[in-house]
Amino acid sequence: QVQLVESGGGLVQPGGSLRLSCAASGSFLSIGAMGWYRQAPGKQRDMVAMITSGGSTNYAASVKGRFTISRDNAKDMVYLQMNSLRPEDTAVYYCYSPEVRIEGWGPTYQYWGQGTQVTVSA
Repeated sequence: QVQLVESGGGLVQPGGSLRLSCAASGSFLSIGAMGWYRQAPGKQRDMVAMITSGGSTNYAASVKGRFTISRDNAKDMVYLQMNSLRPEDTAVYYCYSPEVRIEGWGPTYQYWGQGTQVTVSA
């Protein structure tokens, strides 16, 4: 069983900062790409940022220059530093990996975290 567990969400004023963390735990061989998606009420779940195991990154246009994704491969963790937060960043943020290898040369599987709420409001 593999789990992705997020932490670090909360309430912050516009212009403020938050740092999200996601820890992978359980029985698995390796994790490839990891990242963050978000879903606001009544909207679809959208990609925020992704990072490969080699450190290549991809950001949604709406967060580029404000958010920074990073990872610690030794700890199987991924982070999202969010600066200059705006009310439109309010959403549930989900940790995600589409490339979890459970064993040997078998297939990879995707996993989602349970989500953490980020609210940006004065």
